[in-house]
Amino acid sequence: MKPANGRGRLGLLAVVALVALAHGLALDRLAAALSSGAEPAAALPPEPSQVRLVQLVPPPPAAPVPAQARPSPPSPPPAPSPRPAPPPRAATAPAPVTDPPAAADPQPPEPVIAPTPQDDDSLASSSRLQLQPDPPSAAGMPLHPTDTLPPVALPPDADLAYQVQGQARGLRYTASGELRWRQAGGQYELSMRLSAFLMGSRSQSSVGQVDAIGLLPDRFSDRTRSERAAHFDRSTGRIRFSNNAPDAPLLPGAQDRLSIFIQLAGLLQAGAFQTGDTIELPVAGVGGSQAWRFTVGDPETLLLPAGSIAARKLVREPADTHDSRVEVWLAPELGHLPVRLRITQTQGDVADQQLSRRP
Repeated sequence: MKPANGRGRLGLLAVVALVALAHGLALDRLAAALSSGAEPAAALPPEPSQVRLVQLVPPPPAAPVPAQARPSPPSPPPAPSPRPAPPPRAATAPAPVTDPPAAADPQPPEPVIAPTPQDDDSLASSSRLQLQPDPPSAAGMPLHPTDTLPPVALPPDADLAYQVQGQARGLRYTASGELRWRQAGGQYELSMRLSAFLMGSRSQSSVGQVDAIGLLPDRFSDRTRSERAAHFDRSTGRIRFSNNAPDAPLLPGAQDRLSIFIQLAGLLQAGAFQTGDTIELPVAGVGGSQAWRFTVGDPETLLLPAGSIAARKLVREPADTHDSRVEVWLAPELGHLPVRLRITQTQGDVADQQLSRRP
């Protein structure tokens, strides 16, 4: 029995020694951590992403310690630097007003007055384009307040032929153009086509309604190898684009890149503007909309392929470095229809469209 008691004492002493050693190591580790300004691993704060999800609760107050035995508190660890928020994604910019070429082959500069084959939205095949009163906008005002826009006197129906000379991507070219303008029963149809040898063709069309303030486009299309379009949605007061560009507001008097020239003709035909006046209207292409501002110039006499004709010049200066300069001559004897149109791009491309045959 005595040997057994001796072995028990030795085992108990070994256990006590191991416990004391473990406590000593733990205290050494804690002291080293405090002296270095860091906290023990179990006390490290969570990652910043976790801090936003955890409600921090202050620990209960510790029992008071006598002043002579109270150790100086360690300096608090530095707060972890928050991770910088990722930069916001840039918003998609609306497409520029000068639409990019739709085909890889060289194309003449876009005809600003421009026809596509008849489709379901055209005047000839559609019975749904009825003249309806405009719904009120969000502000309670009509989309087309006739009391704030001047009246128009639209020109008579016409078919005009043009001769075009210009330069595209450093290459000079000649082309032919045809304009077709029709209105009947409170609706209109307008188309323009330019064709150039070895360069293909480009066409534009506009269909819509007619009221006291002139043209109210419903659909504008631009076609080379494929077609792109803008839809004037009067039920929502928005202009929608087939290329998924952001919608644009449908503002009073809004036109498209083709109807704008017939609208200008109607304004001058009604005598609403004279030399030195400024005409500003919202104009939509197939990827966006912006205000076009024209300055009305003096009448002058042009010598065109169709002969000598008197016309009044209107000029739209480019709004920025990526915009185009537009010069248009409207002839009073043709109801102020355009007899010459010159488009100059900032990169040097130019198209000069001149009347080659009278209606």
